[in-house]
Amino acid sequence: MLRRSLQFALGRDVLGRGLGTHRGGSTLDWNGKMSEIKKKIQSVLPGGAWTQLHDTSYLPPEHSDVVIVGGGVMGLSVAYWLKRLERPRGAIRVLVVERDHTYSQASTVLSVGGIRQQFSVPENIQLSLFSIDFLRNINEYLAVVDDPPLDIQFNPSGYLLLASEKGAAVLESNVRVQRQEGAKVCLMSPEQLRNKFPWINPEGVALASYGMEHEGWFDPWSLLQGLRRKVQSMGVLFCQGEVTRFVSSSNHAETPSGEEVTLKRVHEVHVKIDHSLEYQPVECAIVINAAGAWSGQIAELAGVGKGPPGTLQGTKLPVEPRKRYVYLWNCPQGPGLETPFVIDASGAYFRREGLGNNYLGGCSPTEEEEPDPENLEVDHEFFQDKVWPPLAQRVPAFESLKVRSAWAGYYDYNTFDQNGVVGPHPLVVNMYFATGFSGHGLQQAPAVGRAVAEMVLHGNFQTINLSPFLFNRFHLGEKVHEHNII
Repeated sequence: MLRRSLQFALGRDVLGRGLGTHRGGSTLDWNGKMSEIKKKIQSVLPGGAWTQLHDTSYLPPEHSDVVIVGGGVMGLSVAYWLKRLERPRGAIRVLVVERDHTYSQASTVLSVGGIRQQFSVPENIQLSLFSIDFLRNINEYLAVVDDPPLDIQFNPSGYLLLASEKGAAVLESNVRVQRQEGAKVCLMSPEQLRNKFPWINPEGVALASYGMEHEGWFDPWSLLQGLRRKVQSMGVLFCQGEVTRFVSSSNHAETPSGEEVTLKRVHEVHVKIDHSLEYQPVECAIVINAAGAWSGQIAELAGVGKGPPGTLQGTKLPVEPRKRYVYLWNCPQGPGLETPFVIDASGAYFRREGLGNNYLGGCSPTEEEEPDPENLEVDHEFFQDKVWPPLAQRVPAFESLKVRSAWAGYYDYNTFDQNGVVGPHPLVVNMYFATGFSGHGLQQAPAVGRAVAEMVLHGNFQTINLSPFLFNRFHLGEKVHEHNII
């Protein structure tokens, strides 16, 4: 410990001075002084030969008010709103820990980038309404002085949801809720559908809903980079590493129902540095779990779910990685520039990609078809068997499509009700969640980040009441019934 402490302290000092200008002395004089310093350090270190003092700038800070686990769009949004809403400016020190600095497996950049208001739960609609305003006015939020404006390549082409006779009543009910919340969505009969989109075969469609504004898609990578650039300009710190441990204190309490529980408070986060056996403990007051598909594992590290089954203490965070495929194909005779983001009654979906008759699409598997999430290999037969047939039936031009490429990404899949988990844990009292959105987290991240920051800074939700998305619902068995999970 003494060796490490001395190397850490002297490493910054000696290396820093080595980069400076030396007055009144030659290089030989400086080398002589360095030799003397080495001998002095070696004389107090127990055993071992001299090793070169190393740079420690890659280590996270020893203290941070807030540690955000996960540096995707969700974690960055929380960081942004914490800094935007803090009073006074600079009052909160925020650290974002991300283990994949390339984002090569991040859910953010592997998604298709859609945003819609067409949900069935009012809170989901409200989240998307705010988020679309954020995206449409992105530079009012994320502009950085002297940097070029951010362009997330937003395409406002709307969403088109198709329902069979069996699903028509639910679709109509959903649209009623959407309109009540201020979304502009119209219902279309099969004849109206064919007139507006002549490339669609309306066979089997009983009703369709179409978002007339504030829906479409954007470039997720551009949003990620824009958020990262902005929060860095606001003073947020970043660290490439993996959270491996939480150090907590605990005390016992009793719930109103008489259940004895253990309350925990995280005091320290251990961050393992990438490509190293070294770790850095970071003292903190608040932990934000925005680790996406791996947030269940992070929660478990903090002791969440470690108790008798059926109790609040034993209730796990039910979020796990689920693999989803995205396919890119070309079809010269395919739908043109007016093409919306289409979601077929079968569950298959597609949207236009660029201007060259290219399209992105896929389909969520059934529970029995769920692929192994251990890797991101693509199953091309899934496209042939499950995606292509319903799409070719709906858009006859797709009979002649050619798949150009494909990839897989992860959903942070909430196995309980496929909706987000937002806010504090009831027993690990300083851990907050922003996870579990099961495919719609990217589009709702701006609003969710604001909600979590409000809860941290003020102790309650102030703009959108997200109480239905609190962790307690897992213990109480109170599902959020969202009909439009894709």
